[in-house]
Amino acid sequence: MNRLAGVTSPYLLQHADNPVDWWPWGPEAFEEAKRRDVPVLLSVGYSACHWCHVMAHESFEDDTTAAYLNEHFVSIKVDREERPDVDSVYMDAVQAATGQGGWPMTVFMTPDAKPFYFGTYFPPEPRHGTPSFLEVLDGVRTAWEGRRDEVSEVAAKITRDLAERVLTPSAAGLPTEETQAQALLQLTRDIDPATGWFKGDTKFPPSMVVEFLLRHHARTGSVAAREMAEGLCGAMARSSLYDQVGGGFHRYVLLPRPEGTLVPHFEKMLYDNALLCRAYAHLWRETGSDQARRVALETADFIVRELRTSEGGFASALDADSDDGGGRHVEGAYYVWTPGQLVEALGEEDARHAAAHFGVTEEGTFEEGSSVLMLAQGPGVADAGRIASIRTRLLAARDRRERPARDDKVVAAWNGLTIAALAETGAYFDRPDLVERATEAADLLVRLHMDGGARLTRTSRDGRAGANSGVLEDYADVAEGFLALAGVTGEGVWLEFAGFLLDLVLDKFTGEGGELYDTAHDAETLIRRPQDPTDSATPSGWTAAAGALLSYAAQTGSAAHRAGAEGALGVVAALGPRAPRFIGWGLATAEALLDGPREVAVVGAPDDDAARALRRTALLGSAPGAVLAFGTPDGDEFPLLRDRPLVDGSPAAYVCRHFTCEAPTTDPAELARKLSR
Repeated sequence: MNRLAGVTSPYLLQHADNPVDWWPWGPEAFEEAKRRDVPVLLSVGYSACHWCHVMAHESFEDDTTAAYLNEHFVSIKVDREERPDVDSVYMDAVQAATGQGGWPMTVFMTPDAKPFYFGTYFPPEPRHGTPSFLEVLDGVRTAWEGRRDEVSEVAAKITRDLAERVLTPSAAGLPTEETQAQALLQLTRDIDPATGWFKGDTKFPPSMVVEFLLRHHARTGSVAAREMAEGLCGAMARSSLYDQVGGGFHRYVLLPRPEGTLVPHFEKMLYDNALLCRAYAHLWRETGSDQARRVALETADFIVRELRTSEGGFASALDADSDDGGGRHVEGAYYVWTPGQLVEALGEEDARHAAAHFGVTEEGTFEEGSSVLMLAQGPGVADAGRIASIRTRLLAARDRRERPARDDKVVAAWNGLTIAALAETGAYFDRPDLVERATEAADLLVRLHMDGGARLTRTSRDGRAGANSGVLEDYADVAEGFLALAGVTGEGVWLEFAGFLLDLVLDKFTGEGGELYDTAHDAETLIRRPQDPTDSATPSGWTAAAGALLSYAAQTGSAAHRAGAEGALGVVAALGPRAPRFIGWGLATAEALLDGPREVAVVGAPDDDAARALRRTALLGSAPGAVLAFGTPDGDEFPLLRDRPLVDGSPAAYVCRHFTCEAPTTDPAELARKLSR
């Protein structure tokens, strides 16, 4: 065992038995490199990463490679999900130097953590113009020993360039109607109307863009925005990105060359499924789509069934790889099917029906004659009852296969996203069990991840908090989850907890000019303080904070939190029209800002049918970013309930903007009109 034994990260523990003498990230590793006067190899990945596993098997489990590393380097392993700050800083360097990035990320550094050579996956032998990993190691060692001055100069320049990348609030000002219209226009240019997908061979789920499109439609009535959201969600739901048997989404899909069937990268991430569950629930709320309802609920059920931990939180991911039944650990083995396997699970007649419905062919659409499942684009209407029976039997048959490994660490930010998704999905579809699961996860975050001063720990595992501090996205996404839970449950304690977290965002993560940073002022000092407003797989900490600050201000009337949100949204005015696919959550938050957002107070007894009808109408209102407070008149849990009496003794709803209210109503239909355009 090396120095990774005993850590909490499942990814690091996967490498604890490597012959490589790995160190976890920390000052001791760099001190050792200084003592030995050798460079540092930084290897960054995550547990569900297929190519991380490949490089580990080919190189890090190889005795010859390990011996070379141990003699000439100090090797550090980092789980990017535990240390997103470290990952962000060095990924910036990789992308600047090579024009691309990805995982595994391979960085060579001086003993004072300054990078000088970069890459991602390196093969065990030269391949397609890429040198072997041992060749790279030998080249770096030779440069370190023979051209030290040149290496130091390169490292110093890269570090200076990175340190100078400081974003300040944009002079573009707040997002406007024109900002949002230009963003929508750019998205229409990026979409492929024939397929509903965005153009490009690699297709990641655009959940945050869908949220922007739905909010823009709700605010403006734009048919183009609604149709684009429906097209994107329909394309994802029909494709192999979606697990047609068990529900939930894979990480992304690729269009092979020559052009063929979209093939997924099979890992399943908590954050993707939380964001998409919420997006499909919101699509149903706007359109009433049966498909959206089914996908939202199936995704929620997948999250609870396969990712919930015994402590009540939600695990990070399911691996892409698993045993294929013949002793080989291969990508996608758990999810793909051959015609023979369908017959074995379903019998001849239903197997033929399933093959036609899900696109399973004799030659296969994946590897070695197997097929990924997707909804075939054929004529006719499927027999819903028969397909449901087939899905149930295929899931039972698949459960007998070896499951992909699960990374069961609980990441605060991603659990915040999941709390919001499960709470709202449960409320929309009368599934109190989903609201209960959201509440249990929120309880876990408060008990295990928050200290007495509301400082957050990034991760936990097996009921034990990790050692790494929360970053901006943790504070913002957990606050977002708590705010959604407060609106769904009517329990003001979640609003209070969100306030504690957002006060720290203003105090610890905000610069003098209103700019936001991904790490707190008192966090570990890296070669650059990470700062990125662009949305990628998840909302950036920057845009997530803007959204949560805006919602909290709407609930409480806090001018400081409103000002913090507005200060952060300047970047949306600058980036939205040019790169809307990379700031979707910022654009969605801007829609809420332009709409108010609206503040809805429903007063009445919790067991009163009329009060419940008003509350449900408010929950199903699609006004962008609207917040909801529910309780008895003058209840002290929500500021929105103050001075909100019953109307002639009946439950009533008040719709306000900036705490200026329209006349109250006791009629759900009238409330629905007040929450429309």
